[in-house]
Amino acid sequence: MQNTQTILATNLLQLIIYFGAVVAITGVMLGGAYLLGQRHSAKKSDEPFESGIVATGDVHIHFSVQFYLLAIFFVIFDMESVFLFAWAVSLQEAGWSGFIEALVFISILLIALIYLWLIGALDWRTRRQRMESSNSRS
Repeated sequence: MQNTQTILATNLLQLIIYFGAVVAITGVMLGGAYLLGQRHSAKKSDEPFESGIVATGDVHIHFSVQFYLLAIFFVIFDMESVFLFAWAVSLQEAGWSGFIEALVFISILLIALIYLWLIGALDWRTRRQRMESSNSRS
C-alpha cells in the first residue's frame, strides 16, 4: 500500500514538473517575442492581405451549400480509404473473413456513392444550368 502511494506521488510530481516546464517555456517564448518584437503602426499594417497582395473587393464571399456538401463527402470517403489501407496491411492475418468484411464495407461505400449521385448531391450546376440542360435535350 505504501509503495503504491509513493509511486503515485512520484508520478504526480513528475506531471506537475512537466506542466510547470511547459508553462515556463511558453511564457518565455511569448514574453521574448513581445519584448524583442517590433512595434510600429502604419496605415497599411492594419489592412488584411494574403501573400503580400492587398485584398480588393468584398471579402465576404458566399459559397454555395453544394461546395460544403461536396467537401464533407470528400472527407468522409477519404477517411474510408484510410480504413481500407489498414485492412490491406493486415490482409494475411484477416483471412477470408476479413476479405468478405472488406467487400461488404466497399459495397456499402459504393451504395452510398450511388445514392448521393442519384439524389444530385454531387451536381455542381445551378438551378438555371440544370433547366437549360434539360431544355436543350428536348
